[in-house]
Amino acid sequence: MASVASAIAISPSLPTASCRKPIYPAIFCQRGSQFGHRREILKGLTLLPLSLPLFESVYPIPSESKEIEVGSYLPPSQSDPSFVFFKASPRDTPALRAGNVQPYQFILPPTWKQTRVANILSGNYCQPKCAEPWVEVKFEDDKQGKIQVVASPLIRLTNKPNATIEDIGSPEKVIASLGPFVTGNTYDPEELLESSVEKLGDQTYYKYTLETPYALTGTHNLAKATAKGSTVVLFVASANDKQWQASEKVLRTMLDSFQL
Repeated sequence: MASVASAIAISPSLPTASCRKPIYPAIFCQRGSQFGHRREILKGLTLLPLSLPLFESVYPIPSESKEIEVGSYLPPSQSDPSFVFFKASPRDTPALRAGNVQPYQFILPPTWKQTRVANILSGNYCQPKCAEPWVEVKFEDDKQGKIQVVASPLIRLTNKPNATIEDIGSPEKVIASLGPFVTGNTYDPEELLESSVEKLGDQTYYKYTLETPYALTGTHNLAKATAKGSTVVLFVASANDKQWQASEKVLRTMLDSFQL
């Protein structure tokens, strides 16, 4: 993509000594443990074109995403009728059609809208054997925030086939690997405010609360991760300061409802 090339050329503020593997097809660099390095990264990231952040979409994909309020086509949630119920099916994403991801579900407010995922981020080009993480679905509301489901090949985190999330490691170890996919750029352990472990049937989930002042996704992020089959699945809810004040409870309800 031309935009990626231009981003590399116009981002001299990014520290080159600690460049890490790209999160998606874009170039980001790992900040040092000190916040001073983070300010330099922020300067460089402000120059990146708007087509690069995880929550921007410039390419249509062959999915059923509808940029209309989800309350017009999704059924009410049985657990809370003020929300609607979304359960992903093979028609929704390339990975579900390929069988790489187990169907997942969550609830969300009826005023939210599903947004398109850029083809280059959707995994459409690499299924059924993607080597890098991809974005499954995205929803947003201007007043409340954004959510996305990200999937990662299990082999990126462990060589053990069909590993559980516990097999991969502790909650802190897992978020250290997945953190960049929560923030959209980089992750610092200092951003983790809280982590917990949740059991739903036979499935274990790691839950996180993060304060991420330099994240592309938002200054506040909630995440929930689990592993099944050959894939690690990550649910992310993001908000800026204004959205967080008004909708923290709503975002946490959505996070709690996520499951495979």
